[in-house]
Amino acid sequence: MPKDENFLVKNIESHLAFEGKIWDVISESFDYGDQRLTREFVAHPGAVAVVATDDTGRVLLIRQYRHPVRQKLWELPAGLTDVPGESAESAANRELVEETGYRAGSLAPLIDFYTTPGGNSEMIRVFHASGLEHVGRIAMDGEERDLEIEWFDFDSVVADVLAGNVKSPSTVVGIMALALRRR
Repeated sequence: MPKDENFLVKNIESHLAFEGKIWDVISESFDYGDQRLTREFVAHPGAVAVVATDDTGRVLLIRQYRHPVRQKLWELPAGLTDVPGESAESAANRELVEETGYRAGSLAPLIDFYTTPGGNSEMIRVFHASGLEHVGRIAMDGEERDLEIEWFDFDSVVADVLAGNVKSPSTVVGIMALALRRR
């Protein structure tokens, strides 16, 4: 059975190459076997995403503009784990309420994954939320101010993911993980 494992290398040098508003770029030199390598990567605080479903077989998605790809993407409600001391579960419920106006009655871990481990330290923990209660959305700004919120048939979303119509990695991973778990 494959299982990822920790592998420690000796860091020779680490410095901030770029300080950003949300994340930074770090440059590190390290010894790997008999070679000295230097790599730059995005240092990311991590994130959570939520596959929110109701009792009728629907899943709640948001559509948000994503500037790097110049598209409005259908995504799971999600956000950064950047509040000191906040658990991933609390962050997931916070993001669900902020982006959709729904609070989860039940929230269970579904899957963890790295988004782009060759150049980014971001790990996303995806939760499955059920028993939803509408409590009202919080006023947002930036790209989130015009979020679209819509319920979709879960099986149709699975088909759209497989057809390549939905490309957000957390959505693809979360939807497929729940679909496989339900089998």
